[in-house]
Amino acid sequence: MAMGKARNPKRSSSSGSYVSTVTMLAFVALCALGLWILTSSSVVPPPHTTTATARTSSSNSDPNSRFPYSKPIQRHAFDDSQGELPDDAIKGDAEQREEPKKQLLVEGRTDPDEEPIREDPEQGADRDSGADLGENPTQILQTYPNQTQQESETTQSGEISLPKQQESEIEGHENQEQNQTQIQQVTSEDARKEQQQKEYQEAEISEDQQYQQTPIENSPGETKESNQTETIITTSDSNNKEEIQQVTSTEAAEEERNDENSGGLFPAHSGIRKESNESKAAWATQAAQSMNQKGRSNDGGGDTNKEFVWELCNVTAGADYIPCLDNEEAIRHLRSRKRFEHRERHCPREGPTCLVPVPKGYKRSIEWPKSRDKIWYANVPHTKLAEVKGHQNWMKVTGEFLTFPGGGTQFIHGALHYIDFIQKSIPKINWGKHTRVVLDVGCGVASFGGYLFERDVLTMSFAPKDEHEAQVQFALERGIPAISAVMGSQRLPFPSRVFDLVHCARCRVPWHVEGGALLLELNRVLRPGGYFVWSATPVYQKLPEDTEIWKAMSSLTRSMCWDLVTIRKDKLNGIGAAIYRKPVSNECYEQRRGNSPPMCKDGDDANAAWYVPLQACIHRVPTHSVERGSQWPENWPLRVHKPPYWLNNSQKGIYGKPAPEDFVTDYEHWKTVVTKSYMSGLGISWSNVRNVMDMRAVYGGFAAALKDLKVWVMNVVNIDSPDTLPLIYERGLFGIYHDWCESFSTYPRTYDLLHADHLFSRLKKRCNLLAVMAEVDRIVRPGGKLIVRDEPSVIGEVENILTSLHWEIHLTFTKDQDGVLSAQKTDWRPQLYSSLS
Repeated sequence: MAMGKARNPKRSSSSGSYVSTVTMLAFVALCALGLWILTSSSVVPPPHTTTATARTSSSNSDPNSRFPYSKPIQRHAFDDSQGELPDDAIKGDAEQREEPKKQLLVEGRTDPDEEPIREDPEQGADRDSGADLGENPTQILQTYPNQTQQESETTQSGEISLPKQQESEIEGHENQEQNQTQIQQVTSEDARKEQQQKEYQEAEISEDQQYQQTPIENSPGETKESNQTETIITTSDSNNKEEIQQVTSTEAAEEERNDENSGGLFPAHSGIRKESNESKAAWATQAAQSMNQKGRSNDGGGDTNKEFVWELCNVTAGADYIPCLDNEEAIRHLRSRKRFEHRERHCPREGPTCLVPVPKGYKRSIEWPKSRDKIWYANVPHTKLAEVKGHQNWMKVTGEFLTFPGGGTQFIHGALHYIDFIQKSIPKINWGKHTRVVLDVGCGVASFGGYLFERDVLTMSFAPKDEHEAQVQFALERGIPAISAVMGSQRLPFPSRVFDLVHCARCRVPWHVEGGALLLELNRVLRPGGYFVWSATPVYQKLPEDTEIWKAMSSLTRSMCWDLVTIRKDKLNGIGAAIYRKPVSNECYEQRRGNSPPMCKDGDDANAAWYVPLQACIHRVPTHSVERGSQWPENWPLRVHKPPYWLNNSQKGIYGKPAPEDFVTDYEHWKTVVTKSYMSGLGISWSNVRNVMDMRAVYGGFAAALKDLKVWVMNVVNIDSPDTLPLIYERGLFGIYHDWCESFSTYPRTYDLLHADHLFSRLKKRCNLLAVMAEVDRIVRPGGKLIVRDEPSVIGEVENILTSLHWEIHLTFTKDQDGVLSAQKTDWRPQLYSSLS
């Protein structure tokens, strides 16, 4: 027991020393561990610290850092790769497709339908933009999910040193913080905005980039909602906006291209889209002027949304059918024919909706100018004129052709010699300059007008559809302007005082009968100072009948105050011509001993010409300087584009501008349309076009735009439209009054191209559009064209009808309230009673 007691004191002493040693070692270890832990936690700044620094720096440090697309911004990466945004920093299509995937990863979800993770701001869940995330944002979020605000502040304070290898990683970040602090201290809000505006101008960034880069001001240490998500959304919005901008730009470019393509079709700011209301008061219509004009339209706009039944016309005239001249029933009921009433217009109450057959063996017409000398016999298979007038060189049958040697009854040795003979007789006539528009009465096959084209003269030729078989049809087939008409009981469908010269070469018109009514009608349409050329047998033969006619004619012309300028003999042709000149004042009329023929009453409108009976009276000559007819128009071609002297600024034009300005605007409009679209964009081969009709001419701008082509244009002014036909003649063009609810006075297959500008929408209110389209089909040659400009709904209706007629539709184009259609007639003709839907 003594031994046991002896050892206990030693053991107690050594045990206390051991415990003290262990305690000290543990304490040292714990201190070292704590120091290591603290040191380790500050190696890399927490995400929210970097985010806050980058955001603030982005806002306030380097001025250019606000424009990442203008200057690269340094970003602190969380992996081995450090880098900068590329200079352009514009995502491509593939990157934009990846953007939604990145967005899901930033929000801590993989399913688009899953709610995004919303972390407590106190847990440091603030995130920076995608540019700060490096290459693997998912890894970053998993590595630093729960860094605290306290750790962030410790890191920012810089109290704990960092390893050297890590200092470079945040050196730029610290510099940005220092710059930010300095700028915030010395820069006011106004100065910052001024600097910002300057930088925007220097960077030349777009509006969407300005929106994207709006600075976000944060107070130091302020914790915000995830800026990473915000920035990605902003970037995505920017890309979407950029994409929308690109789409918009593409659409704008496409629209611009369409505008360029349709620039001729619908020229911008042309100012001639619609007629103004003021024009209705400023311009009279032919219907209003012609007091006895009868209502000949039916009730119809007809329903075209149905099956169209087309049949061949069952008429005696066959392939030469002219509805208003071949109305046998109306002709049978005439009370008299002594004034050639049976050769005048007698239109059916309703326009025919049948189709005219084509002659057997019909061929496409020969092109001008070859057509002036020969045409296909099969196209106009009539030989009576060749049999009766062959010795006078009107025409001859030569194999499969009908040939035209260029002669006529009064110029069997050729029209050119005869034309030069007239020029030499009166040099002031000055073909193609002073004298531009001519009326040829009783034209025969119109060789006179055909050869005047070589002198730059436009001739309106006319003759009746009579025993001189198809003479006007021959003229039109040759490519020479002509209409079927007669000087009978009614006025010619032309305004007063519009023709520079009237010509009659043995035209067989009894000028001297019935008080000289027919010659007085020529006086109505002849311009003051214009010439009447009469080459007929009474001028140079001494037969009793001729002598009697000459005496009567001489007396009549003196009482009309016409001046007999000269009588000349043409030795080559063995004929003579008397040339008269109409007075330019009323002095002679006032000095006459008698009043025969009488002066027309003040209420007699000289311009009224639609179904107006002839009046054997003389209209006074305008003498006031602003009246049409008081002066001779400008020489050709200046007169085609210069507003007439009698148009004044106080008068409203058709489209609402002062009349002279309206005139010029219309001309520029049609030059643009013709040049930019009609010449190339409508599928028209203009080398095949000779006979043209503008079905609704206004100022004649369409015809004026075609003046340099080898075509002629018949300008039609509708009787219910402003009466602009005198203006058309004034500019050296020609035309005629007409009502499209009736048939036109021409043979079938006589026009190569018809142009209808906003015509059919107006006609639908008064007449059957189906009948109008049948008339179009009648007068257009196989292979001929139609151009329609109108409302889109009307374009569709016209297209449906033309399709049922087997026309080829080359173009339909609509824009806003306008549409354009271009179509070509085929050789199709229906069999009797066949139907086509």
